[in-house]
This record gives sequence, C-alpha cells and structure tokens, in this order.
Amino acid sequence: MLPLHATLPDYTVTELSLALKRSVESTFSHVRVRGEISGLKRHSSGHTYFALKDQDSVLDGVCWRGSCSGSSQILQEGLEVIATGRLTTYPGRSKYQIVVTSVEAAGEGALQKLLEDRKRKLAAEGLFEEVRKKTLPFLPQTIGIITSPTGAVIRDILHRLTDRFPVSVLLWPVAVQGEGAAAQVAAALEGFNRMDQKPDLLIVARGGGSLEDLWAFNEEEVVRAIAASHIPVISAIGHETDITLADFAADKRAPTPTAAAEFAVPVRTQLAQNLAQTHLRLTTLFQHSCSLYESRLEALRRGLPSLGAWVEERAQKVDDYYERLGHAVKRMCGQQETLLTHQAQRLSPALKSLMQRVQQRFDTQSQLLNSYSYARTLERGFAFVTTPDQTLIGSKAQVHPLQEMEVHFHDGAVRAQVTDKQV
Repeated sequence: MLPLHATLPDYTVTELSLALKRSVESTFSHVRVRGEISGLKRHSSGHTYFALKDQDSVLDGVCWRGSCSGSSQILQEGLEVIATGRLTTYPGRSKYQIVVTSVEAAGEGALQKLLEDRKRKLAAEGLFEEVRKKTLPFLPQTIGIITSPTGAVIRDILHRLTDRFPVSVLLWPVAVQGEGAAAQVAAALEGFNRMDQKPDLLIVARGGGSLEDLWAFNEEEVVRAIAASHIPVISAIGHETDITLADFAADKRAPTPTAAAEFAVPVRTQLAQNLAQTHLRLTTLFQHSCSLYESRLEALRRGLPSLGAWVEERAQKVDDYYERLGHAVKRMCGQQETLLTHQAQRLSPALKSLMQRVQQRFDTQSQLLNSYSYARTLERGFAFVTTPDQTLIGSKAQVHPLQEMEVHFHDGAVRAQVTDKQV
C-alpha cells in the first residue's frame, strides 16, 4: 500500500501560486473592508499603496491610477475607511492584497476627526490669525474667480455682480471636487498672484455638498495657497452651514457664492444716490455759510464809521504830528548847537596845548634822528663801499684783485678798482 503523500499531485511553485490566486479572486471578487489607513504612499506612477489595519491584523491594499477617482481625498494617513474592491495575491512575494476601486470614510466622524487634527496643526502655524488678514478693496476694478466654469455658482456670482456694480471678471476654471481638485485650486491662486496685471480681489467658490464633497477645500495645499496670496481672498464654499479650512484662511468668508459677490462690490445705484445726497448737503451747507458770512459782513459794515470821515480825521492828526515834529526838530537843533559851541570853547585851549606838546616832541625826535643819519656821518669824513650793482662791501673778505667798486662820500660817489694782488 502506497503512503498517502505519494498519491498527491506535484505542483510547481508557480502552479500553486496561480491556483491560490484563482481561488482567492473567485471567492473574494467583491468585498468591503473596514480598517485604518497606515503607511500611505503615493507613487510617481499615479498608483497609491497603503495598508488597512485593525487591532489584530493588517491587509495590504493598492489603488491603481484612475481606479479610485474621487476618493483620493479620503486616502489620508490614520483615517478609518471602508474600502471596496477585490482580493488578489501577489505571487512574487507570497502575499495577498485588496485592489481597491472605491474608498469612503467609515462614518462622518472619522473624516471630521481628520479635519479637526488638520485645523489644529494649521492654526498652530498662524495661518488663521486675524492680524494677517487683508482688507478688501472698496471698489475693485478686476475680480478673479476660481470655480467650476459650469453650474449655478459662476452664474449666480456674475448675475449679482452685474446687478450691483459691473466690473471686469477673470475666470480661472477648476475642478471643485474629486481627484486633482485641490491641486487645481492651489495652482489657480498661485497663477493669479503671478500675473503682471493682478486682479484686485479673488473669489474661491463652489456649491454645497457633503464633507467629503467639499474636502478639496480642506486640503493643506489650498489652505496654504490662500494664506500666501498677496491678493485679498473671499471664500464662498458650500452653503451657510458648511465650514472648510479654506474659510479660516481666507480674508473674508461668505456664506454663499452670491454673498461673496455682495461683499466684493457695493451697489452702484446706492453709491450714486449717496453721492447725490452728499452733494446736496454740501451745496446747502455752502450756501448757508455764504449767507451767514454775508450777514456778518453787513453787520460789521454798519458798525464801521464813514470812510471819508475816518480819512479826514487821520489826515488832521498827521498834520498835527507834522507840525509838532517840526517844532521838536528846531528845538533839538538849537540845543545841539548850544552844546557844540560850549564843547568847542572848552576843547580849543586843550587842543592847542596838546598840539604844542606834540610839535615839541616831534622836533626833538627829528633832531635825534638827523644826528644818527648816515649822511651826517659821511659829512664827518667817512665813506662806504659798494659793488657796481650797489651791494654793500663791509669786509675785506668780500674783495678780490681787480674788482671794480664804488666809494660813496657825502657829496657823491667815485669808481675804483682793487690793485693790491695780495687781497
């Protein structure tokens, strides 16, 4: 009798792996699995790899590019989800995994928890601070709108702008839900800010929906793009009760897209009415002021004396002052003349005495100077010698044989020549 194992068929590894693959795929061709996302990895190929885990087990999962359209925002690390797909094996590593076709949050609470965690993180970075929010322009000339090019949102905004105050509008069409929506919205915000002719105001808008529908506006890249915008931003996401992280980062939150248009521009007819009323008030005030000042001037005019009488009175005073001034000048001149005469009489003897003393001193100094004069010395028989160019020769050392010179006497000079060869 043959042993039991001798009757079993022989499998190659590949044959057994393929048999297991067929068995798993046929048995679990459509399953829903609840678990927490862990080890999320988005590959450059567009595929997304992750694991679903609970308290005791781990199941590998993959979401092929394009197969989870609209669910990428749900694929967040640590979020509890329900994944729908099929089980298969990966023979190359003796592993099995779920190929996911759709993902949904495991209840609104799981997505809400992720939202709150992200809100706390961004708030800690200061992205929601009131001090960094910019003031909206009173009357923008150009408004940039970031929303879907189709649907009621863009129509409502344009209609309300036209009713209130028509301005130039630049539409940057984006997807507002699903795969790639967040990236498109962030790119639109950055694109408007890079323009040479930037809009004066931006509106980011979409209609209402569930938390999952609005999730693109809770993505970090959108929130950071709004916070980094140099252009003021109005957020108009969903209905009045819908709150997204984009609302916290925006400079102004509008409860609806229509309200965003109302925040963006004033009512032109109301402005015109206000201007007309202001003009009327200013005109009335100006006329009243003119009448009041005219009355005051008239009262002042009545209180003033006659100009002719005032001039005559002042002319008489001038004549009086002129006559008094003439008398005063004559009197002052007489006093001065008397004073000068008296001073001259006192000064004359003193001046004469001073002049005599000065003359005597001058004569004495002149005689002394004359006695020391070199001319007087020459008259006493002395002479002095110079070269022909009148340089004084005061020493024998300055003389050389045959040198010509001049000898100066008191009554003239004569030329001479040195004949002494011993000089």
